Amino acid sequence: MSLKSKIEAAITVAMKNKKSGKLRGLREIKSQLLLAETSGQGEVDEAKELSILQKMAKQRQDSLKIYEEQDRQDLAAKEREELELLQTYLPKPLSADELEIIIKEIIAQTGAESMRDMGKVMPLAKEKIGGGADGRTLSEIIRKLLS
Repeated sequence: MSLKSKIEAAITVAMKNKKSGKLRGLREIKSQLLLAETSGQGEVDEAKELSILQKMAKQRQDSLKIYEEQDRQDLAAKEREELELLQTYLPKPLSADELEIIIKEIIAQTGAESMRDMGKVMPLAKEKIGGGADGRTLSEIIRKLLS
């Protein structure tokens, strides 16, 4: 079952159960997926769907941080609710130890020795790890291992 189908089924359930917060989040996900489909960039595959969800989650995290700093608990609660919803559709993040093991394997495969070789390691790490970690976390671990 594709992500779009799962979202549409969840929208139906949320409408029946009158869960307005969940419904709002699901409709936003569906909207972003439809926008990607109609943007003319071709077929939206699973990797593209994952990328869209990760981007949305990152936006919610950033907004949540800002709202909490400004003591806007009402807006922070909405962002937190949407972030939790998005995380149900994202893969479980890998731990730092698991990431290090995978990145060490990639470094050994590519023969990377210094920071100049980060360009060889980063794309392979993103491809292999996928949605298991965000780019910033990957970058930090790669920098640590290559320095």
